[in-house]
Amino acid sequence: MNSKIVNCYIYTRVSTVIQVDGFSLDAQKDKLRKYAEFQGMRVVGEYSDEGKSGKNINGRPEFQQMLDDIKSQKDNVSFVLVFKLSRFGRNVADVLSSLQFMQDYDCNLVCVEDGIDSSKDSGKLMISVLSAVSEIERENILVQTMAGRNQKAKEGKWNGGFAPYGYYLEKGELKIAEDEAETIRMIYDKYVHTNMGGTGIAKYLNDHGYKKKVRKNGKLDSFSAHFINGVIDNPVYCGKIAYGRRKTEKISGTRNQYHIVEQDEFPIYDGIHEAIISEEDWKIAQKKRKELSVKREKVYSLEHEHLLSGILVCPVCGAKMYGNVNRKKKPDGTLYKDYFFYACKHRLNVDGHRCDYHRQWNQDIINEAVEEVISKIVTKPHFEDAIKAELNAEIDTDELDKELSAIKKRLHQLNCSKDKLAGQIDNLDVTDKHYDKMYADMQTRLYSFYDEIELVENEIEDKEKTILTIKEQKISCDNVYHFLAFYDIMYKNFTDAEKKQFLKQFLESVEIFKEQQPSGQILKSITFKFPVFYDGENITEICWDGITELESVVLLTKVHK
Repeated sequence: MNSKIVNCYIYTRVSTVIQVDGFSLDAQKDKLRKYAEFQGMRVVGEYSDEGKSGKNINGRPEFQQMLDDIKSQKDNVSFVLVFKLSRFGRNVADVLSSLQFMQDYDCNLVCVEDGIDSSKDSGKLMISVLSAVSEIERENILVQTMAGRNQKAKEGKWNGGFAPYGYYLEKGELKIAEDEAETIRMIYDKYVHTNMGGTGIAKYLNDHGYKKKVRKNGKLDSFSAHFINGVIDNPVYCGKIAYGRRKTEKISGTRNQYHIVEQDEFPIYDGIHEAIISEEDWKIAQKKRKELSVKREKVYSLEHEHLLSGILVCPVCGAKMYGNVNRKKKPDGTLYKDYFFYACKHRLNVDGHRCDYHRQWNQDIINEAVEEVISKIVTKPHFEDAIKAELNAEIDTDELDKELSAIKKRLHQLNCSKDKLAGQIDNLDVTDKHYDKMYADMQTRLYSFYDEIELVENEIEDKEKTILTIKEQKISCDNVYHFLAFYDIMYKNFTDAEKKQFLKQFLESVEIFKEQQPSGQILKSITFKFPVFYDGENITEICWDGITELESVVLLTKVHK
Protein backbone atom coordinates (compact mmCIF):
# COMPACT_ATOMS: atom_id res chain seq x y z
CA MET A 1 0.00 0.00 0.00
CA ASN A 2 2.58 2.52 1.19
CA SER A 3 6.18 2.25 2.54
CA LYS A 4 5.76 5.02 5.11
CA ILE A 5 3.23 5.20 7.92
CA VAL A 6 0.18 7.15 6.87
CA ASN A 7 -2.77 8.38 8.90
CA CYS A 8 -6.22 6.95 8.30
CA TYR A 9 -9.79 7.15 9.56
CA ILE A 10 -12.06 4.18 10.22
CA TYR A 11 -15.73 4.52 9.31
CA THR A 12 -18.35 1.95 10.33
CA ARG A 13 -22.12 1.88 10.00
CA VAL A 14 -25.02 -0.44 10.77
CA SER A 15 -28.64 0.26 9.84
CA THR A 16 -30.14 -1.86 12.59
CA VAL A 17 -29.10 -3.72 15.71
CA ILE A 18 -29.84 -7.07 14.04
CA GLN A 19 -27.44 -7.42 11.15
CA VAL A 20 -28.37 -9.32 8.03
CA ASP A 21 -24.74 -9.83 7.04
CA GLY A 22 -23.70 -10.69 10.62
CA PHE A 23 -21.12 -7.89 11.04
CA SER A 24 -21.78 -5.62 14.01
CA LEU A 25 -19.98 -2.33 14.63
CA ASP A 26 -17.45 -3.99 16.91
CA ALA A 27 -16.75 -6.73 14.36
CA GLN A 28 -16.24 -4.15 11.60
CA LYS A 29 -13.94 -2.03 13.76
CA ASP A 30 -11.87 -5.01 14.80
CA LYS A 31 -11.30 -6.11 11.20
CA LEU A 32 -10.47 -2.56 10.06
CA ARG A 33 -7.96 -2.03 12.89
CA LYS A 34 -6.20 -5.28 12.01
CA TYR A 35 -6.12 -4.29 8.33
CA ALA A 36 -4.62 -0.89 9.20
CA GLU A 37 -1.99 -2.50 11.40
CA PHE A 38 -1.10 -4.99 8.66
CA GLN A 39 -0.79 -2.18 6.07
CA GLY A 40 1.32 0.01 8.37
CA MET A 41 -1.38 2.66 8.80
CA ARG A 42 -2.00 4.74 11.93
CA VAL A 43 -5.70 5.00 12.93
CA VAL A 44 -6.16 8.60 14.11
CA GLY A 45 -9.96 8.73 14.19
CA GLU A 46 -12.95 6.42 14.30
CA TYR A 47 -16.46 7.36 13.19
CA SER A 48 -19.56 5.21 13.62
CA ASP A 49 -23.21 5.70 12.62
CA GLU A 50 -25.46 3.20 14.36
CA GLY A 51 -29.02 2.63 13.20
CA LYS A 52 -28.53 4.84 10.11
CA SER A 53 -29.54 4.00 6.55
CA GLY A 54 -27.01 4.15 3.75
CA LYS A 55 -29.47 5.42 1.15
CA ASN A 56 -28.05 8.91 1.53
CA ILE A 57 -25.57 10.83 3.67
CA ASN A 58 -28.26 12.98 5.28
CA GLY A 59 -28.98 11.82 8.80
CA ARG A 60 -25.48 10.33 9.25
CA PRO A 61 -23.84 12.86 11.60
CA GLU A 62 -20.62 10.90 12.11
CA PHE A 63 -20.12 10.52 8.35
CA GLN A 64 -20.58 14.24 7.83
CA GLN A 65 -18.25 15.03 10.73
CA MET A 66 -15.61 12.81 9.12
CA LEU A 67 -15.91 14.75 5.85
CA ASP A 68 -15.61 18.04 7.76
CA ASP A 69 -12.44 16.78 9.48
CA ILE A 70 -10.99 15.72 6.12
CA LYS A 71 -11.75 19.18 4.73
CA SER A 72 -10.06 20.92 7.65
CA GLN A 73 -7.10 18.53 7.27
CA LYS A 74 -7.27 18.09 11.02
CA ASP A 75 -5.27 14.83 11.04
CA ASN A 76 -3.77 14.87 7.54
CA VAL A 77 -5.35 11.54 6.73
CA SER A 78 -4.61 9.77 3.46
CA PHE A 79 -7.22 7.01 3.67
CA VAL A 80 -10.68 6.20 5.00
CA LEU A 81 -11.14 2.51 5.74
CA VAL A 82 -14.59 0.94 5.49
CA PHE A 83 -15.61 -2.69 5.84
CA LYS A 84 -17.62 -2.84 2.59
CA LEU A 85 -18.67 -0.27 -0.01
CA SER A 86 -22.28 -0.63 1.21
CA ARG A 87 -21.15 0.72 4.62
CA PHE A 88 -19.87 3.88 2.90
CA GLY A 89 -23.11 4.44 0.96
CA ARG A 90 -25.80 2.81 -1.17
CA ASN A 91 -26.64 5.69 -3.46
CA VAL A 92 -24.43 6.06 -6.53
CA ALA A 93 -24.51 9.85 -6.59
CA ASP A 94 -23.73 10.12 -2.88
CA VAL A 95 -20.88 7.58 -3.07
CA LEU A 96 -19.21 9.26 -6.03
CA SER A 97 -19.68 12.84 -4.78
CA SER A 98 -18.36 11.93 -1.31
CA LEU A 99 -15.39 10.13 -2.84
CA GLN A 100 -14.64 13.10 -5.10
CA PHE A 101 -14.85 15.39 -2.08
CA MET A 102 -12.30 13.24 -0.19
CA GLN A 103 -9.94 13.06 -3.15
CA ASP A 104 -10.02 16.86 -3.45
CA TYR A 105 -8.18 16.79 -0.11
CA ASP A 106 -5.84 13.93 -1.09
CA CYS A 107 -7.79 11.30 0.82
CA ASN A 108 -8.79 7.95 -0.72
CA LEU A 109 -11.24 5.18 0.15
CA VAL A 110 -10.37 1.57 0.90
CA CYS A 111 -13.16 -1.05 1.03
CA VAL A 112 -11.47 -3.91 2.87
CA GLU A 113 -13.94 -6.75 2.25
CA ASP A 114 -14.45 -5.78 -1.41
CA GLY A 115 -10.71 -5.36 -2.08
CA ILE A 116 -11.17 -1.86 -3.53
CA ASP A 117 -8.64 1.00 -3.24
CA SER A 118 -9.62 4.30 -4.89
CA SER A 119 -5.97 5.41 -5.00
CA LYS A 120 -5.45 2.86 -7.77
CA ASP A 121 -6.66 3.45 -11.32
CA SER A 122 -9.03 0.51 -11.24
CA GLY A 123 -10.39 1.37 -7.78
CA LYS A 124 -12.60 4.33 -8.61
CA LEU A 125 -13.97 2.57 -11.69
CA MET A 126 -14.81 -0.47 -9.59
CA ILE A 127 -16.58 1.73 -7.02
CA SER A 128 -18.67 3.35 -9.76
CA VAL A 129 -19.61 0.02 -11.30
CA LEU A 130 -20.50 -1.72 -8.03
CA SER A 131 -22.55 1.25 -6.79
CA ALA A 132 -24.46 1.50 -10.06
CA VAL A 133 -25.08 -2.24 -10.29
CA SER A 134 -26.34 -2.38 -6.72
CA GLU A 135 -28.73 0.54 -7.20
CA ILE A 136 -30.00 -0.69 -10.57
CA GLU A 137 -30.56 -4.14 -9.06
CA ARG A 138 -32.67 -2.68 -6.28
CA GLU A 139 -34.69 -0.57 -8.72
CA ASN A 140 -35.31 -3.57 -11.02
CA ILE A 141 -36.54 -5.71 -8.15
CA LEU A 142 -38.81 -2.87 -7.02
CA VAL A 143 -40.28 -2.65 -10.52
CA GLN A 144 -40.78 -6.43 -10.58
CA THR A 145 -42.42 -6.32 -7.15
CA MET A 146 -44.84 -3.60 -8.26
CA ALA A 147 -45.60 -5.50 -11.47
CA GLY A 148 -46.46 -8.53 -9.35
CA ARG A 149 -48.80 -6.45 -7.20
CA ASN A 150 -50.47 -5.07 -10.32
CA GLN A 151 -50.98 -8.58 -11.70
CA LYS A 152 -52.48 -9.67 -8.39
CA ALA A 153 -54.94 -6.77 -8.59
CA LYS A 154 -55.87 -7.74 -12.17
CA GLU A 155 -56.73 -11.19 -10.86
CA GLY A 156 -59.08 -9.56 -8.35
CA LYS A 157 -57.01 -10.52 -5.30
CA TRP A 158 -56.30 -8.39 -2.24
CA ASN A 159 -52.84 -6.86 -2.45
CA GLY A 160 -51.78 -6.97 1.16
CA GLY A 161 -52.05 -4.67 4.16
CA PHE A 162 -54.96 -4.41 6.55
CA ALA A 163 -58.41 -5.43 5.34
CA PRO A 164 -60.69 -2.42 4.78
CA TYR A 165 -63.40 -1.79 7.37
CA GLY A 166 -66.28 -4.19 6.69
CA TYR A 167 -63.97 -7.08 5.77
CA TYR A 168 -61.50 -9.44 7.41
CA LEU A 169 -58.71 -11.51 5.88
CA GLU A 170 -58.84 -15.28 5.66
CA LYS A 171 -55.85 -16.91 3.97
CA GLY A 172 -55.15 -13.63 2.20
CA GLU A 173 -58.70 -13.26 0.84
CA LEU A 174 -61.31 -10.65 1.83
CA LYS A 175 -64.35 -11.95 3.70
CA ILE A 176 -67.33 -9.85 4.84
CA ALA A 177 -67.32 -8.97 8.55
CA GLU A 178 -71.05 -8.68 9.13
CA ASP A 179 -70.73 -6.68 12.36
CA GLU A 180 -68.87 -3.99 10.41
CA ALA A 181 -70.66 -4.40 7.06
CA GLU A 182 -73.93 -3.22 8.62
CA THR A 183 -72.34 0.20 9.20
CA ILE A 184 -70.95 0.30 5.64
CA ARG A 185 -74.45 -0.32 4.26
CA MET A 186 -75.84 2.40 6.52
CA ILE A 187 -73.22 4.89 5.29
CA TYR A 188 -74.03 4.27 1.61
CA ASP A 189 -77.78 4.30 2.25
CA LYS A 190 -77.57 7.69 3.95
CA TYR A 191 -75.21 9.10 1.35
CA VAL A 192 -77.19 7.89 -1.68
CA HIS A 193 -80.77 8.34 -0.43
CA THR A 194 -80.56 11.48 1.71
CA ASN A 195 -78.97 14.90 1.45
CA MET A 196 -76.35 14.02 4.08
CA GLY A 197 -72.65 14.41 3.32
CA GLY A 198 -69.65 12.88 5.08
CA THR A 199 -69.88 15.19 8.09
CA GLY A 200 -73.63 14.69 8.46
CA ILE A 201 -73.38 10.89 8.29
CA ALA A 202 -70.55 10.83 10.84
CA LYS A 203 -72.63 12.96 13.19
CA TYR A 204 -75.70 10.76 12.64
CA LEU A 205 -73.79 7.58 13.46
CA ASN A 206 -72.14 9.06 16.55
CA ASP A 207 -75.40 10.62 17.79
CA HIS A 208 -77.34 7.36 17.34
CA GLY A 209 -74.93 5.24 19.34
CA TYR A 210 -73.04 3.54 16.52
CA LYS A 211 -69.49 2.62 17.46
CA LYS A 212 -66.65 1.99 15.04
CA LYS A 213 -65.05 -1.35 15.85
CA VAL A 214 -61.57 -0.72 17.19
CA ARG A 215 -58.95 -2.63 15.24
CA LYS A 216 -55.25 -3.30 15.69
CA ASN A 217 -54.49 -0.38 13.37
CA GLY A 218 -56.78 2.11 15.13
CA LYS A 219 -57.90 3.32 18.54
CA LEU A 220 -60.92 5.55 17.80
CA ASP A 221 -64.43 4.12 18.12
CA SER A 222 -66.13 7.24 16.80
CA PHE A 223 -66.81 8.07 13.15
CA SER A 224 -65.33 11.05 11.29
CA ALA A 225 -66.05 12.72 7.96
CA HIS A 226 -62.59 11.58 6.80
CA PHE A 227 -63.51 7.94 7.49
CA ILE A 228 -66.93 8.29 5.80
CA ASN A 229 -65.47 9.85 2.66
CA GLY A 230 -62.81 7.14 2.54
CA VAL A 231 -65.54 4.48 2.60
CA ILE A 232 -67.50 6.28 -0.14
CA ASP A 233 -64.42 6.55 -2.36
CA ASN A 234 -63.32 2.91 -1.99
CA PRO A 235 -64.55 0.63 -4.83
CA VAL A 236 -63.74 -2.47 -2.75
CA TYR A 237 -67.25 -2.24 -1.25
CA CYS A 238 -68.92 -2.88 -4.63
CA GLY A 239 -66.68 -5.89 -5.31
CA LYS A 240 -63.80 -4.15 -7.07
CA ILE A 241 -60.05 -3.98 -6.49
CA ALA A 242 -58.24 -0.69 -7.11
CA TYR A 243 -54.53 -0.57 -7.88
CA GLY A 244 -52.31 2.47 -7.49
CA ARG A 245 -54.70 4.73 -5.57
CA ARG A 246 -51.63 5.98 -3.74
CA LYS A 247 -48.08 6.11 -5.07
CA THR A 248 -44.76 6.78 -3.42
CA GLU A 249 -43.25 9.63 -5.39
CA LYS A 250 -39.93 11.46 -5.12
CA ILE A 251 -40.22 14.93 -3.59
CA SER A 252 -39.24 17.44 -6.26
CA GLY A 253 -35.93 19.14 -5.61
CA THR A 254 -34.62 16.36 -3.35
CA ARG A 255 -32.40 13.39 -4.07
CA ASN A 256 -33.69 10.68 -1.75
CA GLN A 257 -36.89 11.98 -0.15
CA TYR A 258 -40.27 10.46 -1.00
CA HIS A 259 -43.91 10.91 0.01
CA ILE A 260 -47.23 9.18 -0.63
CA VAL A 261 -49.45 10.94 -3.19
CA GLU A 262 -53.15 10.24 -3.84
CA GLN A 263 -53.78 9.57 -7.54
CA ASP A 264 -56.68 11.13 -9.47
CA GLU A 265 -56.88 8.18 -11.86
CA PHE A 266 -56.10 4.52 -11.25
CA PRO A 267 -57.22 1.16 -12.71
CA ILE A 268 -60.11 -0.73 -11.09
CA TYR A 269 -60.54 -4.50 -11.56
CA ASP A 270 -63.29 -6.99 -10.73
CA GLY A 271 -62.51 -8.55 -7.37
CA ILE A 272 -63.01 -12.16 -6.32
CA HIS A 273 -64.45 -11.03 -2.97
CA GLU A 274 -68.14 -10.53 -2.20
CA ALA A 275 -69.51 -6.97 -2.49
CA ILE A 276 -71.20 -5.25 0.46
CA ILE A 277 -73.13 -2.70 -1.62
CA SER A 278 -74.32 -2.69 -5.21
CA GLU A 279 -72.23 -1.26 -8.03
CA GLU A 280 -75.18 0.98 -8.91
CA ASP A 281 -75.17 2.60 -5.44
CA TRP A 282 -71.41 3.06 -5.62
CA LYS A 283 -71.71 4.88 -8.97
CA ILE A 284 -74.48 7.11 -7.60
CA ALA A 285 -72.27 7.92 -4.62
CA GLN A 286 -69.35 8.84 -6.91
CA LYS A 287 -71.61 11.09 -8.96
CA LYS A 288 -72.76 12.87 -5.80
CA ARG A 289 -69.15 13.24 -4.61
CA LYS A 290 -68.28 14.97 -7.90
CA GLU A 291 -71.32 17.24 -7.75
CA LEU A 292 -70.60 18.29 -4.18
CA SER A 293 -66.99 19.12 -5.06
CA VAL A 294 -68.06 21.64 -7.72
CA LYS A 295 -68.68 25.14 -6.42
CA ARG A 296 -71.16 27.07 -8.54
CA GLU A 297 -70.64 30.80 -8.82
CA LYS A 298 -73.59 33.17 -8.54
CA VAL A 299 -74.51 35.35 -11.51
CA TYR A 300 -77.63 37.16 -10.28
CA SER A 301 -78.49 38.81 -6.91
CA LEU A 302 -74.86 38.63 -5.87
CA GLU A 303 -75.46 40.12 -2.41
CA HIS A 304 -78.44 37.91 -1.57
CA GLU A 305 -77.98 34.80 0.59
CA HIS A 306 -80.50 32.11 1.49
CA LEU A 307 -80.10 32.71 5.23
CA LEU A 308 -81.78 29.54 6.52
CA SER A 309 -80.82 27.14 3.72
CA GLY A 310 -79.71 23.89 5.33
CA ILE A 311 -81.22 24.98 8.69
CA LEU A 312 -84.94 25.10 7.87
CA VAL A 313 -86.57 21.65 8.12
CA CYS A 314 -89.27 20.25 5.84
CA PRO A 315 -92.44 19.64 7.96
CA VAL A 316 -93.18 16.40 6.08
CA CYS A 317 -89.94 14.46 5.48
CA GLY A 318 -87.66 16.19 7.99
CA ALA A 319 -84.95 16.93 5.41
CA LYS A 320 -83.24 20.32 5.33
CA MET A 321 -84.87 22.78 2.93
CA TYR A 322 -82.92 24.82 0.41
CA GLY A 323 -83.13 28.30 -1.09
CA ASN A 324 -84.85 28.72 -4.43
CA VAL A 325 -85.45 31.68 -6.72
CA ASN A 326 -88.28 32.59 -9.09
CA ARG A 327 -86.69 34.95 -11.59
CA LYS A 328 -89.13 37.29 -13.39
CA LYS A 329 -88.00 38.85 -16.66
CA LYS A 330 -89.31 41.65 -18.83
CA PRO A 331 -90.60 40.88 -22.35
CA ASP A 332 -87.25 41.99 -23.78
CA GLY A 333 -85.47 39.34 -21.68
CA THR A 334 -83.86 41.70 -19.15
CA LEU A 335 -84.13 40.90 -15.43
CA TYR A 336 -87.10 42.46 -13.65
CA LYS A 337 -87.12 41.00 -10.15
CA ASP A 338 -86.07 37.93 -8.14
CA TYR A 339 -88.46 36.26 -5.68
CA PHE A 340 -86.77 34.00 -3.11
CA PHE A 341 -88.31 30.93 -1.49
CA TYR A 342 -87.47 27.98 0.75
CA ALA A 343 -88.49 24.58 -0.64
CA CYS A 344 -88.02 20.87 0.03
CA LYS A 345 -85.61 19.00 -2.24
CA HIS A 346 -88.06 16.07 -2.47
CA ARG A 347 -85.39 13.48 -1.83
CA LEU A 348 -86.20 9.79 -1.56
CA ASN A 349 -87.36 8.69 1.88
CA VAL A 350 -86.23 5.45 3.52
CA ASP A 351 -89.37 3.75 2.15
CA GLY A 352 -88.34 4.69 -1.39
CA HIS A 353 -91.01 7.38 -1.91
CA ARG A 354 -90.28 11.01 -2.57
CA CYS A 355 -91.44 13.75 -0.22
CA ASP A 356 -94.66 15.33 -1.57
CA TYR A 357 -94.44 18.66 0.29
CA HIS A 358 -94.51 21.20 -2.55
CA ARG A 359 -95.21 24.47 -0.75
CA GLN A 360 -92.59 27.17 -1.24
CA TRP A 361 -92.26 29.65 1.62
CA ASN A 362 -91.37 33.29 1.01
CA GLN A 363 -87.91 33.75 2.51
CA ASP A 364 -88.62 37.19 3.99
CA ILE A 365 -91.54 35.83 6.05
CA ILE A 366 -89.53 32.94 7.55
CA ASN A 367 -86.36 35.00 8.08
CA GLU A 368 -88.20 37.81 9.87
CA ALA A 369 -90.03 35.35 12.15
CA VAL A 370 -86.73 33.76 13.26
CA GLU A 371 -85.04 37.14 13.71
CA GLU A 372 -87.95 38.34 15.88
CA VAL A 373 -87.60 35.30 18.19
CA ILE A 374 -83.87 35.90 18.68
CA SER A 375 -84.50 39.59 19.35
CA LYS A 376 -87.08 38.81 22.08
CA ILE A 377 -84.72 36.32 23.75
CA VAL A 378 -81.73 38.67 23.94
CA THR A 379 -83.78 41.56 25.38
CA LYS A 380 -84.96 39.53 28.39
CA PRO A 381 -83.65 40.60 31.85
CA HIS A 382 -80.43 38.91 33.10
CA PHE A 383 -79.58 37.71 29.57
CA GLU A 384 -76.37 39.77 29.55
CA ASP A 385 -75.19 38.27 32.87
CA ALA A 386 -75.83 34.75 31.56
CA ILE A 387 -73.82 35.53 28.42
CA LYS A 388 -70.82 36.66 30.49
CA ALA A 389 -70.94 33.43 32.51
CA GLU A 390 -70.90 31.36 29.31
CA LEU A 391 -67.92 33.30 27.99
CA ASN A 392 -65.93 32.49 31.13
CA ALA A 393 -66.56 28.74 30.83
CA GLU A 394 -63.46 26.61 30.19
CA ILE A 395 -63.04 23.61 27.88
CA ASP A 396 -61.26 20.39 28.80
CA THR A 397 -59.48 18.31 26.14
CA ASP A 398 -57.00 16.57 28.47
CA GLU A 399 -58.28 13.05 27.74
CA LEU A 400 -58.28 13.64 23.99
CA ASP A 401 -54.76 15.10 24.21
CA LYS A 402 -53.58 11.95 26.04
CA GLU A 403 -55.15 9.73 23.36
CA LEU A 404 -53.50 11.82 20.63
CA SER A 405 -50.13 11.48 22.37
CA ALA A 406 -50.53 7.68 22.50
CA ILE A 407 -51.40 7.51 18.79
CA LYS A 408 -48.39 9.67 17.89
CA LYS A 409 -46.20 7.36 19.97
CA ARG A 410 -47.50 4.41 17.95
CA LEU A 411 -46.70 6.30 14.72
CA HIS A 412 -43.14 6.85 15.98
CA GLN A 413 -42.81 3.12 16.71
CA LEU A 414 -44.08 2.22 13.24
CA ASN A 415 -41.65 4.62 11.59
CA CYS A 416 -38.79 3.15 13.62
CA SER A 417 -39.80 -0.39 12.58
CA LYS A 418 -40.07 0.74 8.96
CA ASP A 419 -36.62 2.36 9.10
CA LYS A 420 -35.11 -0.78 10.64
CA LEU A 421 -36.61 -2.89 7.87
CA ALA A 422 -35.25 -0.44 5.29
CA GLY A 423 -31.88 -0.85 6.99
CA GLN A 424 -32.09 -4.63 6.69
CA ILE A 425 -32.81 -4.20 2.98
CA ASP A 426 -29.73 -1.96 2.75
CA ASN A 427 -27.64 -4.68 4.38
CA LEU A 428 -28.61 -7.43 1.95
CA ASP A 429 -25.71 -8.86 -0.02
CA VAL A 430 -26.43 -8.55 -3.75
CA THR A 431 -24.21 -11.56 -4.39
CA ASP A 432 -26.35 -13.82 -2.17
CA LYS A 433 -28.23 -16.40 -4.26
CA HIS A 434 -31.43 -15.64 -2.29
CA TYR A 435 -31.07 -11.88 -2.67
CA ASP A 436 -34.03 -11.41 -5.07
CA LYS A 437 -36.46 -13.39 -2.92
CA MET A 438 -35.34 -11.80 0.33
CA TYR A 439 -35.52 -8.34 -1.21
CA ALA A 440 -39.03 -8.95 -2.61
CA ASP A 441 -40.29 -10.31 0.75
CA MET A 442 -38.85 -7.40 2.65
CA GLN A 443 -40.27 -4.94 0.12
CA THR A 444 -43.75 -6.42 0.63
CA ARG A 445 -43.35 -6.00 4.39
CA LEU A 446 -42.18 -2.45 3.83
CA TYR A 447 -45.32 -1.62 1.85
CA SER A 448 -47.42 -3.11 4.67
CA PHE A 449 -45.69 -0.70 7.05
CA TYR A 450 -46.55 2.19 4.74
CA ASP A 451 -50.21 1.05 4.70
CA GLU A 452 -50.33 0.90 8.50
CA ILE A 453 -48.52 4.22 8.87
CA GLU A 454 -51.07 5.86 6.57
CA LEU A 455 -53.94 4.50 8.68
CA VAL A 456 -52.36 5.75 11.91
CA GLU A 457 -51.69 9.14 10.30
CA ASN A 458 -55.37 9.30 9.35
CA GLU A 459 -56.24 8.40 12.93
CA ILE A 460 -54.05 11.25 14.18
CA GLU A 461 -55.71 13.60 11.70
CA ASP A 462 -59.16 12.54 12.94
CA LYS A 463 -58.18 13.04 16.59
CA GLU A 464 -56.62 16.43 15.88
CA LYS A 465 -59.74 17.46 13.97
CA THR A 466 -61.90 16.37 16.93
CA ILE A 467 -59.84 18.48 19.34
CA LEU A 468 -59.83 21.38 16.89
CA THR A 469 -63.59 21.10 16.43
CA ILE A 470 -64.14 21.29 20.19
CA LYS A 471 -61.90 24.34 20.43
CA GLU A 472 -63.48 25.93 17.36
CA GLN A 473 -66.93 25.25 18.77
CA LYS A 474 -65.91 27.09 21.94
CA ILE A 475 -64.59 29.97 19.84
CA SER A 476 -67.74 29.93 17.69
CA CYS A 477 -69.86 29.80 20.82
CA ASP A 478 -67.98 32.76 22.30
CA ASN A 479 -68.31 34.68 19.05
CA VAL A 480 -72.05 34.06 18.99
CA TYR A 481 -72.43 35.10 22.63
CA HIS A 482 -70.41 38.26 22.05
CA PHE A 483 -72.64 39.07 19.11
CA LEU A 484 -75.88 38.27 20.95
CA ALA A 485 -75.03 40.89 23.57
CA PHE A 486 -75.29 43.52 20.82
CA TYR A 487 -77.76 41.73 18.52
CA ASP A 488 -80.27 44.58 18.11
CA ILE A 489 -77.54 47.04 17.17
CA MET A 490 -75.40 44.87 14.88
CA TYR A 491 -77.69 42.43 13.05
CA LYS A 492 -79.54 45.03 10.98
CA ASN A 493 -76.22 46.38 9.70
CA PHE A 494 -74.91 42.98 8.62
CA THR A 495 -74.68 41.90 4.99
CA ASP A 496 -76.64 38.78 4.00
CA ALA A 497 -73.40 36.77 4.02
CA GLU A 498 -72.65 37.87 7.60
CA LYS A 499 -76.20 37.13 8.72
CA LYS A 500 -76.03 33.65 7.20
CA GLN A 501 -72.71 32.95 8.91
CA PHE A 502 -74.14 34.00 12.29
CA LEU A 503 -77.33 31.95 11.91
CA LYS A 504 -75.35 28.90 10.78
CA GLN A 505 -73.16 29.17 13.90
CA PHE A 506 -76.12 29.72 16.24
CA LEU A 507 -79.02 27.60 14.93
CA GLU A 508 -79.09 23.81 14.59
CA SER A 509 -82.54 23.66 12.97
CA VAL A 510 -85.80 25.58 12.47
CA GLU A 511 -89.06 23.63 12.13
CA ILE A 512 -92.20 25.10 10.56
CA PHE A 513 -95.85 24.05 10.36
CA LYS A 514 -97.11 22.60 7.07
CA GLU A 515 -99.44 25.58 6.77
CA GLN A 516 -99.66 28.92 8.51
CA GLN A 517 -101.74 28.55 11.70
CA PRO A 518 -105.02 30.46 12.24
CA SER A 519 -103.14 32.61 14.76
CA GLY A 520 -100.62 33.50 12.05
CA GLN A 521 -97.93 31.34 13.61
CA ILE A 522 -95.42 29.74 11.18
CA LEU A 523 -92.55 28.59 13.37
CA LYS A 524 -93.00 25.27 15.19
CA SER A 525 -89.64 25.02 16.96
CA ILE A 526 -86.07 26.32 16.99
CA THR A 527 -83.07 24.28 18.14
CA PHE A 528 -79.90 26.14 19.09
CA LYS A 529 -76.33 24.86 18.78
CA PHE A 530 -75.42 26.48 22.09
CA PRO A 531 -77.48 26.96 25.27
CA VAL A 532 -79.31 30.32 25.50
CA PHE A 533 -80.55 31.89 28.70
CA TYR A 534 -84.31 32.28 29.07
CA ASP A 535 -86.42 32.79 32.21
CA GLY A 536 -83.70 31.67 34.62
CA GLU A 537 -82.58 28.59 32.70
CA ASN A 538 -80.25 27.59 29.86
CA ILE A 539 -82.24 26.04 27.02
CA THR A 540 -81.27 24.47 23.70
CA GLU A 541 -84.71 24.16 22.11
CA ILE A 542 -88.02 26.05 22.14
CA CYS A 543 -91.36 25.31 20.48
CA TRP A 544 -94.78 26.88 20.03
CA ASP A 545 -98.23 25.34 20.15
CA GLY A 546 -99.64 27.65 17.51
CA ILE A 547 -99.93 30.98 19.33
CA THR A 548 -97.70 33.97 18.74
CA GLU A 549 -96.52 34.94 22.22
CA LEU A 550 -92.98 33.85 23.02
CA GLU A 551 -93.96 33.73 26.70
CA SER A 552 -95.98 30.56 26.01
CA VAL A 553 -92.83 28.73 24.97
CA VAL A 554 -92.54 25.10 26.03
CA LEU A 555 -89.02 24.13 27.09
CA LEU A 556 -88.27 20.80 25.43
CA THR A 557 -84.60 20.51 26.29
CA LYS A 558 -82.92 22.11 29.30
CA VAL A 559 -79.20 22.30 29.92
CA HIS A 560 -78.28 23.03 33.52
CA LYS A 561 -74.83 24.42 34.23
